[in-house]
Amino acid sequence: MVRTRFAPSPTGLLHIGHAYSALFSERAAREGNGAFLLRIEDIDPARCRANFETAILEDLAWLGLKWLRPVRRQSDNYADYERALDKLDDKGLRYPVAV
Repeated sequence: MVRTRFAPSPTGLLHIGHAYSALFSERAAREGNGAFLLRIEDIDPARCRANFETAILEDLAWLGLKWLRPVRRQSDNYADYERALDKLDDKGLRYPVAV
């Protein structure tokens, strides 16, 4: 089973490159009898806008794409990332961050 994803940032409107990437990914999932995931990269609150997210969803639907619901938003999953970082810390594999 093939799982693909398209992960736009809602910091502007989709362009032709985004459309191609989404179409390519959705087709690969469909042909692989798999799943196409949509993940919104909304972790930059200074630049991300709800109206751009709405426009992205509308544009992808207009293209005829179908994705698994619900849409995954990065900002809803910080706890998942913290758990993953904790596992890396436990194994001594996390790269130190300069402050």
